[in-house]
Amino acid sequence: MADGVRAIPAADWDACAGGDNPFVSHAFLSALEESGSVSSRAGWQPIPILVDGADGHPAAIAPAYAKSHSQGEYVFDHAWADAWERAGGRYYPKLQIASPFSPVPGPRLLLRDPALAPALIGAIETVVRQNNLSSAHATFVAAEQVPLFEAAGWLIRSDRQFHWANHGYRSFDDFFAALASRKRKAIRKERAAAVAGLEIVHLTGAALTEAHWDAFWHFYQDTGARKWGRPYLTRAFFSLLGERMADKVLLILALRDGRPIAGALNLIGADALYGRYWGAAEEVPFLHFELCYYQAIDAAIARNLTRVEAGAQGDHKLARGYEPVATWSAHFIPDAGFRRAVADYLDAERRAVAQEIDVLAEMGPFKRG
Repeated sequence: MADGVRAIPAADWDACAGGDNPFVSHAFLSALEESGSVSSRAGWQPIPILVDGADGHPAAIAPAYAKSHSQGEYVFDHAWADAWERAGGRYYPKLQIASPFSPVPGPRLLLRDPALAPALIGAIETVVRQNNLSSAHATFVAAEQVPLFEAAGWLIRSDRQFHWANHGYRSFDDFFAALASRKRKAIRKERAAAVAGLEIVHLTGAALTEAHWDAFWHFYQDTGARKWGRPYLTRAFFSLLGERMADKVLLILALRDGRPIAGALNLIGADALYGRYWGAAEEVPFLHFELCYYQAIDAAIARNLTRVEAGAQGDHKLARGYEPVATWSAHFIPDAGFRRAVADYLDAERRAVAQEIDVLAEMGPFKRG
């Protein structure tokens, strides 16, 4: 284990993480630490787990955190914690393999040498056992890595999100034409109402300034206070994001008379646009849909990206062209009795989620036949 992501050279970390998913990059995870958004005091103690290669440099890394609560994960295990503690156990601290506060599917085993995946999973299990932790949880695991955890005997859990898929569209109008006429009419009305009297701007790279982050921080605080009680991220995090990852950031702002009144923050991956945070200083009907969903589609098409991942939850995304997809997590529970109880629950839950995805897919806004 290392004492945080910052203790590992960025070149070594990113050689394992690759460049496809910004949420597991050294820049993103170290910014969370340096800004104080992630710390033992916040209940996220960073303890990345490493396996070295023959050259003495890390060849496999798990972005791991000792958690003293279950906040900021978006895969809810509060009922598990309650059941374990009512039985006399101690659920916290637990081990979380994740990108904090980011319900974004991606690699949770960062592998410069893919052959070391079993060794890395074994190292995670050793940390759990040696420290008498209740469990380990790898959340929002990339679909291609789920079999690695399954082969190691971890329990697999499923949920669903809504992602927009670029089926070869060259413009928003191409996407629009694929929708049923009734849905096109509804979206056209929404978009017109949302932008009336406003200017929409897309900012990335050198165009981002501290003034933009000040405005977005105000929006983020308002949304965070309403959803979580207090925001997870500090103001300093956004400055570090702009300093270190500006070319991976797309900030979409709505301006009234030149003044920002709402914004949506996205990160740009190798083949996806990831919608993360949104907020507004004014209540404008449908502006959330415009900035977070329709403008994101425009941006993804312009960048030839294959999809937009719009974050956790939100059945309202379905009517706006976002389709249901499965997400996955993996769970290591050493106690045999507790494991059996959780396994039975997950078997039923996976079936229910699969059925729900099938039903939701049939309710989408696209033309039939």
